[in-house]
Order: sequence, then C-alpha cells, then structure tokens
Amino acid sequence: MADIAQHWINGEWAGSDVVAESVNPATGEVLGQWYDGGEAEASAAIAAAKRAFMSSPWSRDRSLRYKALTEMADRFDAHADELGRLVTQENGKILAQGMFESSTAGGTLRYNASFALTEAGISAEVAPGLWFSQYAEPAGVVGIMVPWNGPVALFIRSLGPALAAGDTVAVKMPGQTALVANRLSQIISEVESLPTGVVNIFTESGNTGAPYLVASPDVQVISYTGSVPVGRIVAAEGAPTLKRMNLELGGKTPMIVFDDADVARAVPLLTSAVTTFAGQFCMTGSRILVQRGVADQVRAGLKSAFEKVRLGNGLDPATEMGPLIDKPNVARVDGMVEAALAYAKPVVRGGPATEGALAKGAFFRPALLEVDDVNSEIVQKEVFGPVATFEVFDTEADAIARANATEMGLAAGIYTENLAISRRVTRGVQAGTIWTNTWSVLNDGFAEGGYKQSGVGRLRGRLGISDFQEYKTVVHNILPAAD
Repeated sequence: MADIAQHWINGEWAGSDVVAESVNPATGEVLGQWYDGGEAEASAAIAAAKRAFMSSPWSRDRSLRYKALTEMADRFDAHADELGRLVTQENGKILAQGMFESSTAGGTLRYNASFALTEAGISAEVAPGLWFSQYAEPAGVVGIMVPWNGPVALFIRSLGPALAAGDTVAVKMPGQTALVANRLSQIISEVESLPTGVVNIFTESGNTGAPYLVASPDVQVISYTGSVPVGRIVAAEGAPTLKRMNLELGGKTPMIVFDDADVARAVPLLTSAVTTFAGQFCMTGSRILVQRGVADQVRAGLKSAFEKVRLGNGLDPATEMGPLIDKPNVARVDGMVEAALAYAKPVVRGGPATEGALAKGAFFRPALLEVDDVNSEIVQKEVFGPVATFEVFDTEADAIARANATEMGLAAGIYTENLAISRRVTRGVQAGTIWTNTWSVLNDGFAEGGYKQSGVGRLRGRLGISDFQEYKTVVHNILPAAD
C-alpha cells in the first residue's frame, strides 16, 4: 500500500487524480494524505458490487454471511484501540468517545450476523392444496453514505444489516475522516471469508460520487445519514429509479425537565447532551425545556456547568469537549448564535476559543440561549454544534406542544421522578427514541430512527434489516393425487 490513503474497490487498492490532506481539528496539524475520489470511483464501486451480487454465492449463502460478519467483528475488536485513537485525531472527539465508537463495532456486526442465520419467512396452507409462502430476499446493491461525525459507528450501523440481508455495498466515506475510512477498508480487507467485491469503499470531499450512487439504476437501496436538507435532495434524486430509501436525518432533541426532577442528576446529563461530540450529533440535546418551578435552579446549574467545560485535544485525559470538525464550522455556528442574540437572552454566550493552544484548533465554547418563541430560527434549525436553547413551560400539555413544535422528531428526553408523567409525555411526543432520566442510551436490539422530517425507515433491531430486503410471496397449487 502507498503512504497516501486509498480507496478499496473490488478487492484492490485504488488511487485518484486528486490528493488531499487530512487535518487534526484540535491542532491544525496535517495527519496524512488521501486520494479524493468522485464519480469514477463510485461507478467502479457499483460495478464491483453488482458483479459480486450476481456471481458470488454471497446473496444465497446464509452460512457464508454469518461467517464473514463474525470474522469481521473479530477483526474490528482486534483493531479497536488504534481505530478509536485515529477517530479522536481526525474527528476531534475525546478519546473515550472515539474508543466507544470503535469498540462497539464488533457487537453490532455480531448482532447482525445472527440475522443471517435466523431470519425466516412464513408458510401456510390457506385452502386444501393451496400453499402460500413469504420470504425475504436481498435487495441488491446498496449505496451507503456515511457522515464524518460518526465514521465508524454510522458506517457499521448500515453495513451490518445490508450484509446480513445478502446485499453487496458501495460506500461513500466523507473526506473529513478519510484516514479513518482507509483504516476501515484495511480492516475489512483482512476478512478472508468475504468474497471480492461485496464491500467497496471510496472517499470524497466533493459531491460527484454521492449523487452518482443515488441516481444509478444499478443501486437498489440508499442508506444515508445526514442533514434534513440533504436528505430531501437524496430522496428526490433517487425518485426516478424508485429505489428504497433508508434516511436517518437531523434532530432537535427536546430535553424536558419537570418540577419533580432530580436537578442535581439532570444538569450533568443535560450538559453532556450538548457537549458530547461537541454537539455534532443528530441526537444532541439542543432544546432544554424546563418547568417553571425549577427553571431558576436548572438555569443556574447549566450556566455554571457550561462555563466550566474544559476544551482541548481529545487525546488529553483532562479534556471534556474536543473541537468542531473545522474552523469554517466554528464560524458557521458562531454566526447562528450571533443572529439569535437579536431575540434570545444569552445565559452563556459561548463562542470561538482563541486563546493559547486552542487558537490553532476549531474550538467553540458551549452556548445556552434563552428563548420563548418556538418559531425562532435557533429553535427550528439544527445547529450541529454545542449550542442549546433554554425554554420555560408550565404544564404537561405545554411541554408536549413545545417538544413537537419543530419539523424534526428523532429523539427526546424526559426528566421526572413520576412514572405517570413519563408515560403520558412519552405518548404525546413525536420522536423515534425517548429516554427518561438518561440520554443517548442505544442498543443494537432496538430500532433507531425518526418521526416527521428526521428520517425514513429504521436501523438497528429487528426492523433494521427490512429496508435492505425485498419480500416475495410464492403460491403453489398442489393438485390432488390421481385416483
């Protein structure tokens, strides 16, 4: 292999005409170089995936899929430490978060491996001699588009069910985490039981390869994780070929704190919900809704906690929040906060960190803005940074109405000691995942996805494989035996 990070297509390493640099967002230092792909690489990846689907035993051999996914899980476990460290260096998240991302890959792959052996259809004799059977078949070639904020976890989350279903894949990885993408390709290349061309990975910083995946008639399913606006474009561009869409899009997670909540327990959770991954997370707790009786207490607690968050290089054990992905995003987030100050009260202004070593990186101090109007832009738009709004409510009905006031419905949090309140509010809030007295607790056995504009379809759990399959009904009319 060359020193320049390459694409992995049809079981071979491939370069491109353009070479780009990977930069550590915490230090501004160059980590390495990588080949920047596009339409040509997407086309080659699709062609390889289609050949593997048509000519290899992959789509029909459940035992092979189980073996390969299990072997892949073993390889990811073996490389978890180095992979987690690389995620921290290239993405910026603190090491514990990078390690969490890399260390969960094996478990997700093993969970999906079980589907390769156990997923089954149904059969019944509905009338004498008339037999109906229904079973799932792999859809074909799957185009997976992975975001930079979770380059391992969100890649594996789509890859696992696609492979378990018997599909082959063409994967577009983001340029911001190109070295991570290359390391993922190296790990997968070690899986000896995986047929050539089943998994193909290319990386691009531009926007030619991804649209090609979406438009190609040879791609039957698109699994995209990203923003709502881009998700709409993906759905529209895939409409002419009527391909299946699995879209996990943005969120404006309301964190609803009731008067009876344990404030001392809730404030650290609320702070973590804003600062984890530097707020670059679709489930960031970006809307903090607090009942009037504890509003002063929660506001004061959050102000103190936000102002004490320690920024720094994610490899430093003392760091509590790393940088944003790059300096242009720092400017973007700061611009959104500044615009909101025309109508919002700054509990904590936050903003770019420009002192000392932090000035070299893409650091942004967390911000907390108090607002009343749910129609304001800072409430309605996903910031994708460590910025939260603070809203006061009076009743359960008010809390539910506020929680549902945006076009998104990915997740929500409820903080109360009263199970009845939790049950009622959970029933009323339109979101795919709702936590009580915790946040961002996920499990491979349970579905993840959004209501409203936060997505189409589900990943994880028993529902996670369905978007990667076609379902066939077969009817046999068994004639009676001749006398």
